[in-house]
Amino acid sequence: MLTRKQHELLLFIHERMKESGIPPSFDEMKEALDLASKSGIHRLITALEERGFIRRLPNRARALEVLRLPETMIPGGQPRKGFSPSVIEGSLGKPAAEEKVQPLRHDEDAEPAASVPVMGRIAAGVPISAIQNITHTISVPPEMLSSGEHYALEVKGDSMIEAGIFDGDTVVIKNAATANPGEIVVALVDDEEATLKRFRRKGASIALEAANPAYETRIFGPDQVKIQGKLVGLIRRYH
Repeated sequence: MLTRKQHELLLFIHERMKESGIPPSFDEMKEALDLASKSGIHRLITALEERGFIRRLPNRARALEVLRLPETMIPGGQPRKGFSPSVIEGSLGKPAAEEKVQPLRHDEDAEPAASVPVMGRIAAGVPISAIQNITHTISVPPEMLSSGEHYALEVKGDSMIEAGIFDGDTVVIKNAATANPGEIVVALVDDEEATLKRFRRKGASIALEAANPAYETRIFGPDQVKIQGKLVGLIRRYH
């Protein structure tokens, strides 16, 4: 699975080569992805090469060859009709018990969609303001929900990308005050900041772990963190 930046870079290179037959320069790639330095582009290129999406041609400056596009995309960067996200994988590639991305159902015999309130935005990065009031509601597949109360939050940030959660996604949360280690939770820090992270325990302390190596795990005292809910699903819109 590609991260969002890897995906964006691959499609940018593909589109540029379709237009001109020449790969973009590192400066052009840096500008297109709004990165601060070329070192980030080097890392993305290496990751795409390791995953078999591109190949660097030897002895030629700016020589890149696109070998394939993600299976979920057709040339031109448009989503395939009917594509839905699959399972969100945890840090070891094993899905946690409730961390499933459920596809929307379109058949005539499907159960009516359930309505879930959207409570604002949640940070997948540096914590932002605590959960807001209801902004609107969304329809979700009923099989995504279990017993109990549920709400949804719009994700802001990229610290959970290796768990398949991208900036702009909407996460569906089951209201809960406790969590098991390894579960992705909505955590309220010091009663004023909410964030989406993987829950861990470090002795008597609580660790909020990102799914992106660019972010450090944050350690808090047990009285600083309150669990507000656990991830049960994710909705992604393709435009």
